[in-house]
Amino acid sequence: MNQHSSPDTEQVNRIFMRRVIVAGIFIFLGLLGLIARYSYLQLYEHELYSTEADNNRIKLISVPPSRGYIYDRNGVILADNQPVFTAMLSPDEVTDPKRTLELLAPIFDLTAEEITDILARIENNKKNDPVTVKIDLSEAQVAQFSERKPFFHGIAIQSKLTRTYPYDELFAHVIGYVGRINDKETKTIDKDRYAGTDLIGKLGIEAQYEDLLLGQPGYQSVETDVHNNILRQLDTKPSTPGNDIYLSLDYGLQKVAQDQLNGRRGAVVAIDPRNGDVLAFVSNPSYDPNPFISGISFKDYGALRDDIDQPLYNRALQGMYPPGSTIKPFEGLGGIHYGLMDWDSTIYDPGYFTLPGDSHRFRDWKRGGHGTVNLTKSIMQSVDTYYYKLAYTMGIQRLHDWMVRFGFGSETGIDLPNEKPGVFPSPQWKKDTYDKGWLPGETISVSIGQGYFLATPLQIANATAMTANLGQHITPHLLKRSEGAVRFDAIEKPDGQIEFNGTKLDWLRMRSAMEETAKHGTARAIYNPRYRSAGKTGTAQVKSIAQGKSYNKAALDERHWDHAWFNGFAPVEDPEIAVAVLVENGGGGSTTAAPIGKALMDYWMLQREKDPILPPTAAEIRAIRAQKALDKAQLEAEQERLAKLAPATAEKPAE
Repeated sequence: MNQHSSPDTEQVNRIFMRRVIVAGIFIFLGLLGLIARYSYLQLYEHELYSTEADNNRIKLISVPPSRGYIYDRNGVILADNQPVFTAMLSPDEVTDPKRTLELLAPIFDLTAEEITDILARIENNKKNDPVTVKIDLSEAQVAQFSERKPFFHGIAIQSKLTRTYPYDELFAHVIGYVGRINDKETKTIDKDRYAGTDLIGKLGIEAQYEDLLLGQPGYQSVETDVHNNILRQLDTKPSTPGNDIYLSLDYGLQKVAQDQLNGRRGAVVAIDPRNGDVLAFVSNPSYDPNPFISGISFKDYGALRDDIDQPLYNRALQGMYPPGSTIKPFEGLGGIHYGLMDWDSTIYDPGYFTLPGDSHRFRDWKRGGHGTVNLTKSIMQSVDTYYYKLAYTMGIQRLHDWMVRFGFGSETGIDLPNEKPGVFPSPQWKKDTYDKGWLPGETISVSIGQGYFLATPLQIANATAMTANLGQHITPHLLKRSEGAVRFDAIEKPDGQIEFNGTKLDWLRMRSAMEETAKHGTARAIYNPRYRSAGKTGTAQVKSIAQGKSYNKAALDERHWDHAWFNGFAPVEDPEIAVAVLVENGGGGSTTAAPIGKALMDYWMLQREKDPILPPTAAEIRAIRAQKALDKAQLEAEQERLAKLAPATAEKPAE
């Protein structure tokens, strides 16, 4: 018997077939869409995604150059490079840099300010360029990070070269230091030139010759896996190291200068008059530049900034002081130049000078005066009255026009940034500065290096070198030689002879007058019979003394004592070294500053070649630094102990 389908079964079959057809259509359309998308990606977007795929496995890593070394004239290394552990962040591998840095903060001792700085550098750098998180990690920090490394994707510890200054504060004010590239610098530097580089010269020679010292970066092309582990190296372009620099400084002379200052505030500059080489350049107190490399703490920087003795202040380059009697030899030559007197002309010094029609007495330093005085005696005995009369006769404008030829009132042109020009006043200067006219008494003050007249120790050394070199101007410079650099050349102040209406004999006679000062005059404590030396002392008032009153050092605060000056050169017959010494609030130039100048000239003339002062060994440097660290820790502990006692002491009732 034939079996026939029921109407219900046929209906179910029709519904099922319709659903199969609809599903087939959807599947067909989906496949069609996939085929279209696949075709689009393959035909139109192939190059883009092929490049991105390569970037996922091929990485270009910048190879920073090693910074050029800095040496003294004898090859003593003043700025070295040493390998340190450095934490690096790859921005393209870190999803949330801010969160990552916050988690790293307790491991690497990152402050909130440092995190902000790092985030700014990430923002300004190229996406694939790694950014330094922390330089000079300790072994403990490296160990702590290694334990947590799986949780910090995109953070790596690398061994990189960084700067170090072996002699700490000895050369800080002349070498300067390098520091991390900050946000402001990131916006202005050539990013290709600084690829992979963390440090940039901030001050001193490091900043002045940044372009020479930096070098050129290279790169490495490497293949990485999905976890960014390097599988193999594909290509390399080595970096080009920076140029080494040799300075004119002498380690031994620099050490003598610092030791002679013996902790006192002041500055010492020594120049070779024959070629402008700066032989010593000391500002005291100084500071250790090494903490600035990796980023000095706010506490330590605040201590330096707020120190009453201003260790960050470069007194040799930027300190502007009344120069006192150090300028009398230069001024005396001005009298010769203008024909106002000759070497045999004399004046009578009763111990004071008065302007015509004025009863005010400008006093000589010697009560009762020096009697009959010629130019040589005026230098030997530093006779103030002689220069009062000379300056009054010359007038401030002619005095200004003469003295600026020695470099006063303008920068010397030394190859250091941030030099101060000092002040040599004139009527126009006073009008521009104070909107007031010039007074005759102000000329008298200027004539002995007081009043508005301000000079840097570098300017005094430079003017002394010109006098020693018979009026020949040679711009002082620190760069001795370097591959890739020409000799330092002054553009704004070319070398040349000072315009002078006298003769060579006048320069020679001024040499002799300064030698007599060292033999028998105010600088007689410096003379060494083993070689011929010349000098001039100076004492510059810090606090004015009322008319009729005398200077009473014991009644003044130490910071109101006179500044002590000395300037001189040796040997007289063919000068090799010209020196300027300033001791802030040191009192008399003869007793305080002159012996320092003598020590420098003695070392240069007698000891330098036979028994030079040598730098400490690496082991000795480590021992010195360890002792300094211990002393600092003990001082901080004592300060903390006293701080805790202070409230209790203050609250204790009076007995």
